[in-house]
Amino acid sequence: MSGIIGITMGDPCGVGPEISVRALADMSAEDRAATRIYGNLATLNAARDAVGLSIDLVPNVVDVAVEGAPLPWGTLSPVAGDAAFRFIEKAVRDAEAGTIGCIVTAPINKEALNLAGHHYDGHTGMLRSLTGSKAAYMLLASERLKVIHVSTHVSLKEAIRRATTERVLATIKAGNDHLKRIGYDKPRIAVAGVNPHCGENGLFGTEDDDQIAPAVAAARAEGIDVQGPISADTVFYRAYAGAFDLVVAQYHDQGHIPIKLVAFDTAVNVSVELPIDRTSVDHGTAFDIAGKGIANHGNMNSAIAYARKLVAGRVTQG
Repeated sequence: MSGIIGITMGDPCGVGPEISVRALADMSAEDRAATRIYGNLATLNAARDAVGLSIDLVPNVVDVAVEGAPLPWGTLSPVAGDAAFRFIEKAVRDAEAGTIGCIVTAPINKEALNLAGHHYDGHTGMLRSLTGSKAAYMLLASERLKVIHVSTHVSLKEAIRRATTERVLATIKAGNDHLKRIGYDKPRIAVAGVNPHCGENGLFGTEDDDQIAPAVAAARAEGIDVQGPISADTVFYRAYAGAFDLVVAQYHDQGHIPIKLVAFDTAVNVSVELPIDRTSVDHGTAFDIAGKGIANHGNMNSAIAYARKLVAGRVTQG
């Protein structure tokens, strides 16, 4: 596996170019030499000027043409949406070819992406499609809390429909495999219930008893250390306090809210079960501050650090 990481700069009108440039400038000479930014050089130069840096970006940029670049900051644009897709597509092909070892993605705008005709629910769905993968799971990792999701960018009604025994079991197994890869000998996993108090024996719904509990039982039968379903109003606190290494969340907000509460600037989004490695910032394009030179790149630094450890094969607990 290549030791080079590839940062996709995200939507050209958002904060992605700024945080990518800041992160590159923060690196040691050795790390910088093992980094490529997949984006548009004119846009990245404009971002460099916005943040007040003087770094030469040319050696580190895989330049992809964007009509009219640099585009106006903070605007919703199908041109930008198409460009964001093409940055990712190029990085994926290079990752598949072994030119880079891990992709780190800066934020994209889903509306811009769809306006450009690329109809995906976000990075994870796009990466699954580009790599021909049958499944991919979103795992959010912070120092004290890690969460993997059964479903993400769908309505709550659709999320409940997707909380099938088969899908919950697959998510448990994907999370268990990833934690073993990053150094956990026997991951302790908790599965959150989908209904209040896990349905109170059917009083508030039967999904926990009928769909989620059988998945937990099946995972335990395969030797996985997993408990659940556990009421979502306590399981994340218990995991944060050290009782579990990973929580399986049933839907987007159930998992995202606790992570963003405790690790808003440091949590890393990791795609699990893809044939390539990918980490990401866990925030959006922030059009309201794009081009002002004030975007915080701490989350990008965390995503890059996780990516470097993945390509080195030495991610450890914590």
